[in-house]
Amino acid sequence: MVMGRDDAVSTARRLLELRDGEQGRLDRIQRYMCGKHDSVYVPKGARAEYRWLIERARVNILPLVVTVVAQNMYVDGYRPAGSDKNAEPWAVWQANRMDARQHGIHRSVLTYGAAYAVVMPGKPVPVITPFSPRRMTALYADPVNDEWPVLAVEDRLENTAKGKRRVVRVYDDQARYTLAGKPDGSRLETDGENWVMEHRLGVCPVVRYINTEDLDGDGVVGEVEPLIEVQDQLNMTTFNLLMAQQYAAFRQRWVTGMAPPLDKDGNPVEPFRSRVDGLFVAEDADTKFGEFGQTDLKGYLDSRESTVRNIATISQVPPYHLLGQMVNLSAEALAAARDGLDRKTDERESLCGEGHEQTLRLCALASGDKTAWEDTAAQVVWRDTSARSLAQTVDALGKLVTMLGVPPQELWERVPGVTQTDVERWKSAAEQGDAMGRLNGIIEKQMSQSGAGSVVPVPDVAA
Repeated sequence: MVMGRDDAVSTARRLLELRDGEQGRLDRIQRYMCGKHDSVYVPKGARAEYRWLIERARVNILPLVVTVVAQNMYVDGYRPAGSDKNAEPWAVWQANRMDARQHGIHRSVLTYGAAYAVVMPGKPVPVITPFSPRRMTALYADPVNDEWPVLAVEDRLENTAKGKRRVVRVYDDQARYTLAGKPDGSRLETDGENWVMEHRLGVCPVVRYINTEDLDGDGVVGEVEPLIEVQDQLNMTTFNLLMAQQYAAFRQRWVTGMAPPLDKDGNPVEPFRSRVDGLFVAEDADTKFGEFGQTDLKGYLDSRESTVRNIATISQVPPYHLLGQMVNLSAEALAAARDGLDRKTDERESLCGEGHEQTLRLCALASGDKTAWEDTAAQVVWRDTSARSLAQTVDALGKLVTMLGVPPQELWERVPGVTQTDVERWKSAAEQGDAMGRLNGIIEKQMSQSGAGSVVPVPDVAA
């Protein structure tokens, strides 16, 4: 049943209140991803030089942790069970530019722990709209086991000719309700005469993507939040390193038994000018010169490297991605170093894959394709991004063909860098080549049977 105006406004306000509880945590994660970290300790009366060093002590390594995993995730197709061709909803996926926009979903899942996709009927195809959890929240009766939410709310700021306004949209299993108000959320009311868009899909058209499977219902966690404290440790170590470099990494000289000269105003001035070819000379025999030892920075550097290694361990990202160090690694050593990342990527692909399949089924429902909507066996196909050389991969695939009898066409999509479009073009070319080969074989056979000089009828290719 479609909600009335009063019900839509009250429901929107209630959902927005529920959103407020998680927005502080999500905003903190977003700040850290943008490099706006909490500051190290600043004593009262700190000089400008001290604060200048604090601003340059941030080494933001968190985006790299997300990027390394996200770059290993790419959906390359959607196949029904037992078929090597993409299902009909894949055309809707490509029409919505999801070949590129899927990366936003994956990065949001890895960053915040969740992401959303909304599918609404449209012309000529349904419209898929991805959302970050900072812009959308879904309400489930059972957040652990339910496939579809009861309600969902979208909250964003929209630019208009008169300035910014707040737009809130509520989704249920029958319609989408659009409300608008001031940027601070006051005076929230229905937006014009067309504030209701009925979709009548029978389910709330919102799909949730998650980073980890949580059976306790305590909420999902992304890759960034567990690393925030370690990121603060890295910033603190970097600040101490900069302080040591600024004040104690060079040798400071001292002199005793000599009063400093005075300028015309009676203020002491530096008695010597340090330079490469300079010499310090004093008339008094009791004057002594010396220098303080410089601070060894190795301890700070080792401490910072140790913190980065802790980040690599917690995030399962190989250390060479974060430290930039690779020393003649063999293929076996490289595979062992990537093992944790590969296992983690497989898990994330499994979780996000279910979300993509749910989105594509919803696209079929919005298109009126009941068969594809009811096909729960269809699966998305992930591109193979393993760190293997082309020669090594082709050699392994060739052994599958010759030693195990696997048809070569079934292995083409496993070649690194080959897209589904390439595979379909290769199969089409192979089929044309087989047809020409059969035609030539028929002609040669008839020529050998009829003898030289005989008229050979040309067979029907279609036959």
